[in-house]
Formats: sequence, C-alpha cells, structure tokens
Amino acid sequence: MERRTRQRSAIQEALSSAERPLTPAEVLEMAQAKVPNLGLATVYRALRSMIEEGSAHLVDIPGTPPRYESSHLGHHHHFHCRTCLQVFEVDGCPGNLARLAPPGFVLDGHEVVLYGRCTRCAAA
Repeated sequence: MERRTRQRSAIQEALSSAERPLTPAEVLEMAQAKVPNLGLATVYRALRSMIEEGSAHLVDIPGTPPRYESSHLGHHHHFHCRTCLQVFEVDGCPGNLARLAPPGFVLDGHEVVLYGRCTRCAAA
C-alpha cells in the first residue's frame, strides 16, 4: 500500500474531480493548486502506483498521449474530439459485444471510442 502524502492526495483529487480523462500534464496543473511545488515525475510515479493498486485506469486512445482517470467511474467508453484533441466520458455501453466475435472466440473485454467534434468545437 502506498504511503498517503499531500502530493498523492492532490493527484487523486485531480483525477476524481475531473469530468474527463487527463494527461499527466493536466493532472499536474490541477494538483498544483493544492501542492504548488509538485513535479511531473511525482505525478508519473503516483499514476503508475495508482494503476497497480487499481484506483486509476489508463485510457489509451491510439494516436494520442496516454490519459488517466479514476477507477470509481466503472465501465464506460470515450469520445475523442478530433479538433481540440480532448477526450470525454461517454455514459453507457452498447451491450453484449461478444456476438460480434468470430465463432469459437471468447471475448473478455472491449473498448469503444467515438470520434468527432465536441460541443464547443462543433459550434465554432
């Protein structure tokens, strides 16, 4: 179990309060509101530890930098805005995707990413 520090608490709070997956730089910016001298290396170490313990998830969208989110969100999917490059949460799931797998295959997980323009970018 990781030791509870002000830095780690600020990083966890940044992930928990975010309404979308964050890049390490975004986590750093948000966490520095609580711990001004926080460094990016500390953010990376904390994120790696949080993934190992299961309190955070990596959101890996091809062609984009890795993003992280709190694991309390449960199973969900993402929307990637091709204009501003931000990634947003998508509520819900299309359901049983095992029916799409070839006969005899066993599905043990899936990730759905929607692509387009977010509300702000679509309005511009």
